[in-house]
Amino acid sequence: MTRYARITGTGSYLPPRRLTNNDLAAELAQRGIETSDEWIVERTGIHARHFAAPDVGSSDLALEASRNALEAAGITAQDLDLIIVATSTPDMVFPSTAAILQHKLGITNGCPAFDVQAVCSGFVYALTVADAMIRSGSARRVLVVGAEVFSRILNFNDRTTCVLFGDGAGAVVVEASEEPGILASDLHADGSHVGILCVPGHVSGGEVLGSPMLTMDGQAVFKLAVGVLEKAARATLDKAGMTDADIDWLIPHQANIRIMQSTARKLKLPMEKVVVTVGEHGNTSAASIPLALDHAVRNGQVQKGQNVLLEGVGGGFTWGAVLLKM
Repeated sequence: MTRYARITGTGSYLPPRRLTNNDLAAELAQRGIETSDEWIVERTGIHARHFAAPDVGSSDLALEASRNALEAAGITAQDLDLIIVATSTPDMVFPSTAAILQHKLGITNGCPAFDVQAVCSGFVYALTVADAMIRSGSARRVLVVGAEVFSRILNFNDRTTCVLFGDGAGAVVVEASEEPGILASDLHADGSHVGILCVPGHVSGGEVLGSPMLTMDGQAVFKLAVGVLEKAARATLDKAGMTDADIDWLIPHQANIRIMQSTARKLKLPMEKVVVTVGEHGNTSAASIPLALDHAVRNGQVQKGQNVLLEGVGGGFTWGAVLLKM
């Protein structure tokens, strides 16, 4: 009997503090930085984002999203065999945010837990790892989480980047199944593009060396993202023996509405088939895809039996896609 991996529950969580573009513009004005709701919306499609409180970490957001996903799947935390957290903003240098999350969930069964660092592609990477672990028989029930507090690494003197990002978490429970669930995936990386999107600082001798703030060449990222996302999507469809016409929903990384629109056009998909949450969430990096997936499931957009294509691109440069049957 063939063993498949299938998503059985989704969950998400956004910190309570919501900042509209006008709210953010007012805060930036106090720093002498000029921006506006019109300027942000025109370039990104973002209207608002959520920021976590100073004492709230990625593991705290992950905890709430995980509880929602576990409840939706109808299982308890003690039933898990593996925890994978995708994050670029971990609670600590070590241990992993996944290990911290395991403790906060009260899990005492000794299941393995680790982080995946692929920035905005992190959830796609983590979901692919979960699929492989389940198919190999190494795990039966896996919690996969994307969680970020990107507000901690933003340079609020740079209006081209600080208006883009938000905090949040999304989670899924993936279980072994006799029915196909995760149909195919395609992952890539190219380290030669490291400089166009990065946080180049690191800790040494008790000090931060280099800049601990996000830096990005927006035009270079846009140009690269549009091309690689189409290729990853088509490669994934080819592996599954499907075509563009078989996609019921596209859930891309929620970075910029223009990138999402361009990708949809290349895949010949109307925007009515694209799940869009960037307007309210901003770019939540590894959390953006599971946040959007949970939003679409709970709103009744994504239905059981439908084909859903997830795709992401992020610093590294990393990119990839996963095709699901819900």
